[in-house]
Amino acid sequence: MQVFQTESKIIITCNKRLSPYLQQEVTELGFDIKRSFLTGVELYGTVNECITLNLNLRTASQVLYHLKSFTAKDPQELYDNLVQIAWEDLIDFAGYFSVTSNVNNEHIRTPLFANVKVKDAVADRLKEKKGIRPNSGPELNKTVIHLYWQDDRADIYIDTSGETLAKHSYRKIPGKAPMLEALAASTIMATGWDRKSTFINPMCGSGTLAIEAALLATDKSPGFFRMNYGFMHLLGYDEQIFFAERRTLKDKAVKELNFKIIATDISEDAVEISRKNARTAGVEHLIDFAVCDFADTQVPETPGVVMFNPEYGERLGTHTKLEATYKRIGDFLKQNCRGYKGYVFTGNPDLAKRVGLSAARRIEFYNGKLDCRLLEYELYDGSKRQPKTD
Repeated sequence: MQVFQTESKIIITCNKRLSPYLQQEVTELGFDIKRSFLTGVELYGTVNECITLNLNLRTASQVLYHLKSFTAKDPQELYDNLVQIAWEDLIDFAGYFSVTSNVNNEHIRTPLFANVKVKDAVADRLKEKKGIRPNSGPELNKTVIHLYWQDDRADIYIDTSGETLAKHSYRKIPGKAPMLEALAASTIMATGWDRKSTFINPMCGSGTLAIEAALLATDKSPGFFRMNYGFMHLLGYDEQIFFAERRTLKDKAVKELNFKIIATDISEDAVEISRKNARTAGVEHLIDFAVCDFADTQVPETPGVVMFNPEYGERLGTHTKLEATYKRIGDFLKQNCRGYKGYVFTGNPDLAKRVGLSAARRIEFYNGKLDCRLLEYELYDGSKRQPKTD
């Protein structure tokens, strides 16, 4: 089973509402998308091409390579089909594998039971062919098998990613209520930012938005920070292909910028965390950090994008302090950011009204399970920025 050179269906998953940005990325990489859906895209390619996808994608969660489709009405029929697959050509009999699943079948009350049936089939096949039963468990840092089983239709995949791609591996210190890296990258892409003009992130928290902006502007892929993927643990893996792709990533990355990326926060701890995360990502020198109230953020005359991700608390109820903060955000955008496009990411529509500006667009996202909006404000009107005094 030469999966590294054999073309098959590839499913790339993402969190809900990130699919348009995943589609954009996949297309820019030169792949032909066959189907798009709410939580991902479908295309065709080899596992070697999955290496390229894993190392380059910012908005994806998993890259799944299809092995087989079959009918399975119950767990026994699932097992009978899976034990026929030549797992000995894919998994080192002395290795380790794990199973994930998405299951909706009347005979399965918990996906864990389906996972056990998959593990049993794989282990029994390898025991029969090699005489040794491999280790298995919950960790996703080796070979990962994914089962998609809906009613009597089952599909089995190799998860070439392993651990999720949605975390970009540079954020060693998350800070308070951090935004997932894939979500942060998607929100920036949603703004249409040209990646060559000013990007300002007041109230930067752990710095994720500013760091993702710097990675986008320099064309530095998140895969550069990671050295372990599911595809590495398949038989037939050629590490030279992986390292060649890494060299390509390194060669294409821009070293310097001729515009400002600015990140500020009133918390010294937050700014220090942001600096450390940016240092890990290799972009600390590209971001101007400052400790200050957001209203004191220096706004360059050359316009671009200014983006807030303020706290939004519980969805219900009033929050006097947050209401005042959102009003001040609106005042700052109106008075200090003329010519910019302003953005506020929030999961609280009541607080959003306190911004006091009319949103040109309301772009839908989820932050975890919370329904959120990225609100866009075209800041053509309002008072000119007042020069800051020392």
